[in-house]
Amino acid sequence: MVDVLQRAESRLRTALGEPDARAAVTFLGTERIEVLRFGAGGPEAVVRYATLGMSAAPMADPAALLADPERGPRAELLLSLRSGRVSAGTLDKVLRPLAVLAASPQVEGVVVAPGASLDVGEPLWPGAGFTSVLVAEGGGLVPDLEPDGAREAVRFLPLLPMAPTEAAWKRVHGAAALEERWLRHGTDLRDPLRGPVPLGD
Repeated sequence: MVDVLQRAESRLRTALGEPDARAAVTFLGTERIEVLRFGAGGPEAVVRYATLGMSAAPMADPAALLADPERGPRAELLLSLRSGRVSAGTLDKVLRPLAVLAASPQVEGVVVAPGASLDVGEPLWPGAGFTSVLVAEGGGLVPDLEPDGAREAVRFLPLLPMAPTEAAWKRVHGAAALEERWLRHGTDLRDPLRGPVPLGD
């Protein structure tokens, strides 16, 4: 387990630089989840939050009778937000919701994969217009961590905050349709104060 997390942290540092803050959260019956912050600084900087700990164990299909302790998908989560429009102290409150999402495979038996919706049931940070995220394809910002023996690769999956109307629309039309609509309208998904994309046209 330690080896997987060490390699995952090394991959994050290679891709994003040195973290300028980190916090740890432990939930009853789960391993510790850390959240690392990268890039806080300038007024227009993009701050990136990355979980570390989710990949310690493979995610298991909740319908499976017996979970393999080594085989299965592994992932960590990434969230990118523009600083400057919201105070750093406010944005940093996203640390706990991110840890909750990262712990969901252990707590709820959820397999987190691209196209999935994850809901924390409360604003991602104080005053946020988002309570859920869309899991996007990994491999871009932080490349996948290559397989190690029997283990599958660790994927670093971006999270895209969704407004409630967007989440409801995605449930009907699917993730690809929502992403296409964001792209068509030039939506800045890293803007912490953005409004929902128009859904009626």
